Amino acid sequence: MKQWDKVFKEKGKVFLKPQEDIPRIVKLFKKKGVKRILDLGCGSGRHTVYLAKHSFEVYGIDIAPKGIEITKSWLKKEKLKANLKIGNIYKDLPYSNIFFDALISTQTLHHNRIGNIRKLIKEIERVIRPRGLIFITVGINRAKKDIPKGKLWKIKFIAPRTFIPLSHEEKGLIHYWFNKKLLRKEFKNFKIYDIWVESNRRYYCLLGELI
Repeated sequence: MKQWDKVFKEKGKVFLKPQEDIPRIVKLFKKKGVKRILDLGCGSGRHTVYLAKHSFEVYGIDIAPKGIEITKSWLKKEKLKANLKIGNIYKDLPYSNIFFDALISTQTLHHNRIGNIRKLIKEIERVIRPRGLIFITVGINRAKKDIPKGKLWKIKFIAPRTFIPLSHEEKGLIHYWFNKKLLRKEFKNFKIYDIWVESNRRYYCLLGELI
């Protein structure tokens, strides 16, 4: 909690613009009749606000009180509403079974060890309805040539595919590196529509439907 609070306190609204695929994801949600959405790891609110603007019933959860504070302020400024909670997403999610029509989670799910990530995926399966939709982005194991000059992280591995940065703004925060094969394995209870790479080559994107 303290680490993420520090990120938001130092950077303010860390992100203002929605992730590049969100506009078309929202169009799909509308087409599929989605009404109630969970923004898992909502951070400082860029997607919570965007979804609320598009008339969804939005719920957001994040471990950082500062992130939730920024989100509330942003919503108030825009005269919008959302249901927000401070909470650890790697523990039981504070929502009823089959409560949501869809769930999004950007740059969040990979911030733990794989055992805890698997528990979270089970919770995602519990809180969305059958045929509920998910849009998830997770970090990529990038080759050095793909990282901008001066942006290389010093890292310490703590388990297979699991590391902690020793520098930069996410210093001390756990990261797990996925690949497409592992995403399909861990989300085996979903019909995967597609897995692709963001244009900045930093994140995998997964779009799927609970079977």
